[in-house]
Amino acid sequence: MSSTDDDFLAERFEAHRPRLRAVAHRMLGSVAEADDAVQEAWFRLSRTGEGRVANLGGWLTTVVGRVCLDMLRSRKSRAEEPLESGGPTDLPAPADPEQDALLADTVGVALLVVLDTLTPAERLAFVLHDLFAVPFEEIAGILGRNPAAARQLASRARRRVRGPHGTPEAGPARQRELVDAFMTAARDGDFEGLLEVLDPDVVARTEAGVTTGAAAVASGAARYAPFVGPAVPALVNGAPGLVVLADGRPERALAFTVVRDRIAVLDIVTDPGRLAELDIEIG
Repeated sequence: MSSTDDDFLAERFEAHRPRLRAVAHRMLGSVAEADDAVQEAWFRLSRTGEGRVANLGGWLTTVVGRVCLDMLRSRKSRAEEPLESGGPTDLPAPADPEQDALLADTVGVALLVVLDTLTPAERLAFVLHDLFAVPFEEIAGILGRNPAAARQLASRARRRVRGPHGTPEAGPARQRELVDAFMTAARDGDFEGLLEVLDPDVVARTEAGVTTGAAAVASGAARYAPFVGPAVPALVNGAPGLVVLADGRPERALAFTVVRDRIAVLDIVTDPGRLAELDIEIG
């Protein structure tokens, strides 16, 4: 490639770097290792060239996923721990402030703690699908398994994240209490009530964007009122959640991840494709 082509490729890669770094950090729990994984993706892209890549974002996510999977497997075989805890204060400032939300989306301390209880394959399936909405077909390719097996790995990881290792004090009844308390506080615009049930590092996501931190999520309670107002209780992927129905079918789902007796992740899902992937049981 010419120097002009190199510059263009580097520019395209840099546009994807914040998301790749977010994926790698959530996978590895280590800033240094995440940067190594992203750098390896750049090396592979520079050798391959963009002309041979149909979907650059998907291709790079796949490469980073495979690199992280290899690193996790190597770490497990040597019984090593991540290089650092990966807490919010360890992170350098993102190069692009407009991408802060993507990086902040990956550093909730509570979730990093419980992700360490998963096998490498479970962690990859859970992180890529549940946290970054990568389709199971792509995850299956990374793992060398079929989509059904990838879905099963993510489901198993989800149960472990929400089970004894992740939330020993928050069983289904307590999770329902937290979700109901969130629903009541959101409907009433009750800032203090929301703070009582939200993890300090909570991540709230809609198709429109990401909000991080309990204060920011609580401050935006008015935005959630239209979503929460007509909602009915449901099990979403086996955990207490909320669903808005239209003609008897889910039009919007609110999926909650509870960690350490607080709501750590709130996903408001409206995309029909993503809704179809959720296991929803009304009542």
